[in-house]
Amino acid sequence: MTTSASTAGVASSWVTAEFGASVSGDGVDALVQLGLRRNPKRAHLLVSTVLGKHLPTPPAQVREAANRLGDTVVGLLGDEARTATVLGFAETATGLGHCVAERVGAARYLHSSRRAVASATIHGSFEEGHSHATTHLLQPVDGALLATDPTVPVVLVDDEISTGRTAIEAIEALHGLDPHRRYIVASLVDMRSAEHRAQCAASAERIGVTIDFVALAAGQVSLPDDLTDRVCALAPADLNPTSDVPGTIEFVSAPWPATVPDGGRHGFLAADTEPFHRAVDDLAAGLRGVFDAREPVTVVGHEELMYLPLCIAERLADQGVDAAFQTTSRSPAHVVDEDGYPLRRGFSFPAPEDAQDAPRFLYNVAAPGSQATPGVLLVIDDPADTAVLRANGGLLDVLSAAGHRVVVVTIPSADPGRLTAARAHASSRQAPVGDPLRGPDFGSYGPSEVAWLLKDLSEFSLEGDLAERERRIQAGLAHYAESLPIEFQPGAEYLELFDAALAGSARRLALAVGTVAELILTERSPTPTLVSLARAGTPIGVLIARWIRWSRGLTPAHYGVSIVRGRGIDAVALDYIAIRHDPDSVVFVDGWTGKGAIARELTAALDEYAAAGGARLNDELAVLADPGSCTRLYGTRDDFLIASACLNSTVSGLVSRTVLNDELIKPGDFHGAKFYRDLAPFDVSNRFLDTVAAEFEAVADDAVAHAAALQDADRTPQWDGWASIEAMQKRYELSSINFVKPGIGETTRVLLRRVPWRILVREPDLADHEHIRMLAAERGVPVDVVPDLAYSCVGLIKENV
Repeated sequence: MTTSASTAGVASSWVTAEFGASVSGDGVDALVQLGLRRNPKRAHLLVSTVLGKHLPTPPAQVREAANRLGDTVVGLLGDEARTATVLGFAETATGLGHCVAERVGAARYLHSSRRAVASATIHGSFEEGHSHATTHLLQPVDGALLATDPTVPVVLVDDEISTGRTAIEAIEALHGLDPHRRYIVASLVDMRSAEHRAQCAASAERIGVTIDFVALAAGQVSLPDDLTDRVCALAPADLNPTSDVPGTIEFVSAPWPATVPDGGRHGFLAADTEPFHRAVDDLAAGLRGVFDAREPVTVVGHEELMYLPLCIAERLADQGVDAAFQTTSRSPAHVVDEDGYPLRRGFSFPAPEDAQDAPRFLYNVAAPGSQATPGVLLVIDDPADTAVLRANGGLLDVLSAAGHRVVVVTIPSADPGRLTAARAHASSRQAPVGDPLRGPDFGSYGPSEVAWLLKDLSEFSLEGDLAERERRIQAGLAHYAESLPIEFQPGAEYLELFDAALAGSARRLALAVGTVAELILTERSPTPTLVSLARAGTPIGVLIARWIRWSRGLTPAHYGVSIVRGRGIDAVALDYIAIRHDPDSVVFVDGWTGKGAIARELTAALDEYAAAGGARLNDELAVLADPGSCTRLYGTRDDFLIASACLNSTVSGLVSRTVLNDELIKPGDFHGAKFYRDLAPFDVSNRFLDTVAAEFEAVADDAVAHAAALQDADRTPQWDGWASIEAMQKRYELSSINFVKPGIGETTRVLLRRVPWRILVREPDLADHEHIRMLAAERGVPVDVVPDLAYSCVGLIKENV
């Protein structure tokens, strides 16, 4: 059976005018255009207008055509479609097949592949005789994927059916592995002649199965006898155009769960659909703001990696981005800049994967005939993320040379062994289901600056009288993380002092940011996953991420997570991160160390997390200032002014400190926090970031030199601060070391959100703590000069409030 329109109508094109070749058929010209390729087996190329392979295509147009094809399958199979196995053909129809499988609700999807994966078993193969790469491999994680009941229908999806020979080869291969009674071949266009249809019917009878063909349109290709010779005689295409203004290259670290396949190369089950789309949502959310809504963007997948890039393009379009979709190709097509020809512009580059010699191609990128130079979001998997990709003449080089801004996102490929192991590990732990919070919906940082792994508690009233809150905490009736202090807002004079302090310290802050960032890149990971301890660590994490982007062209993944003294770190947040990123890449970030309580809390919490079956994460904390000598990763060990300590939420993205109580935070929830939207008129969070980042260039050489010097130095933590604070506790007869808050940052916190007793300073007029003296005066807190302090200043909390 073939569903199609009549074969009336002929599509005109440059190829028709110059060579006499044409395609005909009702509706065919809306789906394909005629192109040429330098292939002695077949000189013509049907260029789909709805597939997103050779032409940049709006993602909605790709999805709509695939859905229509899926609906024809459902029309043939009815409810039986939900039991089906769908097989997409590499390389062109891998995304189309996935769309069809999702549309019909198929139980399982697999696409053939030309990439042999070392850890995969080849369960079968078939040939495509006319293709530039003939062998199709079937490499499901488990051979049982294909071993279904014989009554289960198998749907084969390709973009075009020319003769039906490849489909028959595939059916014979599948039938030899696991026989089924019924096969459906679904394609966008069916161009078989009457003779080819008869051959397919005879093959079905010989195999002893039912084979139905469905398509959106049917037609014919008319070719002159000398077409192949004439095309091969053409002058080589003019590839790799250049621009007077070269583009840029950036890299973005993208989260992707190890338990979710990135596509159908190794099999994709119906149960994978929901987590797959949640992962795409998460990934796309991190790209918000990377492209301006007014900037056209072509999302480019790599060869068989089609469905995931298509979904990303859909999400970008939903965000208001002018997004198109297409992929690279193995097909050596002929490029000519002529009206009425679909392949107007082309790029050639070495195959980036190891042990792949043949060149690869990318066509158009901009719409044919367009003068625009769109940005490119290149979505690749890690086997293609190689030195060849970045080399002169590689894909990134030829695209940027043509003036395109190129942003690269690398997805961990669904390696069968890695996927199986991750799923087995995840089955023993409850998978986190919460989504990250991002600005502007939560917080005032940009959506690509930080993903808050927090539960939004903005609707709840958690603040109370400061003295009463302190009394309950000291009496053991409440934990400090169960509620929030009222956000104390300093007066106008203090805010003026903040502005002056920021201006005066920005370059020193930038130097500390650069120094610790360089240490992270050289000693921990060239592609780190930054995990800031909310909320004081978050602006520092954003600054470190900005330094890495500024200096390396890489935007690292950055999360804000909660850690609570005495309660540990948010294990649900750690699960979320560990399942999406290499645990070895995770670097925890905070603003500064005081006596080292949080550093010790982090170590204990990560040990507990690993003992409970979680990933082993490195407990080395990265900070701007380490006056307590608690870590090896620091910008300085001086106790100096970090301007983000001078205010509360208004310099921390308008986010509260974190909340952990049993009433609001249930098992499986992230720890909570509030977004103080009402304080937006007073927000200086991004001004703080921009002011410091503006100094990066001025301190770049010094930061690299400081980091190099630190690498050669003995940075073993001595925990000097802890001993000093224990002595201070005894001197002032305080019942707990927790009432002693050392350093400029911690002293500022005491004045902003606790009930302070007194402030101790080493020098009476030091500029770094001028804001502290002003806050103390506003709150009527005495300031004592103590020359033998180990820190610049210390805040003492009032006991027995």
